[in-house]
Amino acid sequence: MVAEALNPAHHNMSSILSETMPAATVPLLLVTAFLFLMWSYEETSSIPGPGYCMGIGPLLSHGRFLWMGVGSACNYYNETYGEFMRVWINGEETLIISKSSSMFHVMKHGHYISRFGSKPGLKCIGMHENGIIFNNNPALWKEIRPFFTKALSGPGLGQMITMCIESTTEHLNRLEEVTTEDGYIDCLNLMRRIMLDTSNRLFLGIPLDENAIVLKIQNYFDAWQALLLKPDIFFKFSWLYRKYEKSANDLKEAIEVLIQQKRQKLSLLEKLEEPMDFTSQLIFAQSRGELTGENVNQCVLEMLIAAPDTLSVTLFFMLVLIAEHPQVEDAMMKEIQAQIGNREIQGEDMPRLKVVENFILESMRYQPVVDLVMRKALRDDVIDGYPVKKGTNIILNIGRMHKLEFFPKPNEFSLENFEKNVPHRYFQPFGSGPRSCVGKFIAMVMMKTILVTLLRKCSVHSLKGLQRIQKNNDLSLHPNERQPLLEMIFTPRINTDERCNEE
Repeated sequence: MVAEALNPAHHNMSSILSETMPAATVPLLLVTAFLFLMWSYEETSSIPGPGYCMGIGPLLSHGRFLWMGVGSACNYYNETYGEFMRVWINGEETLIISKSSSMFHVMKHGHYISRFGSKPGLKCIGMHENGIIFNNNPALWKEIRPFFTKALSGPGLGQMITMCIESTTEHLNRLEEVTTEDGYIDCLNLMRRIMLDTSNRLFLGIPLDENAIVLKIQNYFDAWQALLLKPDIFFKFSWLYRKYEKSANDLKEAIEVLIQQKRQKLSLLEKLEEPMDFTSQLIFAQSRGELTGENVNQCVLEMLIAAPDTLSVTLFFMLVLIAEHPQVEDAMMKEIQAQIGNREIQGEDMPRLKVVENFILESMRYQPVVDLVMRKALRDDVIDGYPVKKGTNIILNIGRMHKLEFFPKPNEFSLENFEKNVPHRYFQPFGSGPRSCVGKFIAMVMMKTILVTLLRKCSVHSLKGLQRIQKNNDLSLHPNERQPLLEMIFTPRINTDERCNEE
């Protein structure tokens, strides 16, 4: 009888419940149970980070990235939760890593060669499964990378030295083009022009309007930065992203015109130049059916924009640091005079310029322009004991790592940080492994060549100090006079034989 009484089949459970509790209680209990499950979701993760909190955690973490910017948000989360932690971006699990051992693991393994970012955002700027920088299609990226590798190594290194010297000298002789109404030289604009000119000479070879293209490159990078992590809902409203799309299209259309001019030039040649430049290689690859026209255009665009943005800003910050540390400029000039004298820098001089090289490395460590690397896991893995699922996004916080481990004066600008050889795993300005920066060697050649050429002709001075320089870009150049003018700005040297006071 007891068993019969307890058999639920013999009873109408809803009638029993309705007799014992109010009708609204049942859905309330169900909602409470659901919310409890949502609250506890992902709380079992062994990786430190903010809680899921019924889905509020992912919204808050993505919102923080949009509000603070990627770099500041990464530093905030690493400071709060540790050097290996987990957040969410666009609802996807994302690891933020600033621990050297974990970072080295990610960089050296081939199952982390994919990028991540907003798919609609990357489509808007032309980088989704195109080009090399943020191409997140590993198979297509592997087909494209050899074109960049070939162009950025071998004969290109030697040619780049000559082109950097010629371009820097020519632009120093045309300073009125970058002189403001107050009589100061816009040094960042000057660096961008030099970088664009040298890249064009080596990789494209078509006359262009430097001023117009530099402006379009700046607007393109602003669009890229703005759209990279935007949520998908942002792209449901065209009025929100229209101006960024226009900025990207303006540059893409300008590059398409230049490539078309290159096609016409190639069609008129009786004999092809050897070795063929980067754009010619891509055009012929397209004619063989190896690449699409869209991919050719994006590859040329990315080759032309890389140096005018990252390297030009890197060199600008080097000039800022020189202005703040004249003793460093003095040390570099002593080395330049001892190793080079009055002649132009040559390829064999590169390894002998140790002070110049240490200055470049310390500048990139102390004032990085690219301090984050974004990757995606292509299979399940374990990093430093933490399980990582396939599809997990990863941000490598390189800038923070450079100020946490190994260096004797991590928070100061000091050449002492590179007096001893720095193990590769502790210093990664260009990354490492299969998806490291393909242009890292030529970038060092360009920076050394331009810096030495500029320093042999000019001495750098600040008008109001580092803070004002960073806000107002008021470094200036005054050619053909050794002694600084009254304003104490950017002063060329009369005689490079003198002992003079170097992205």
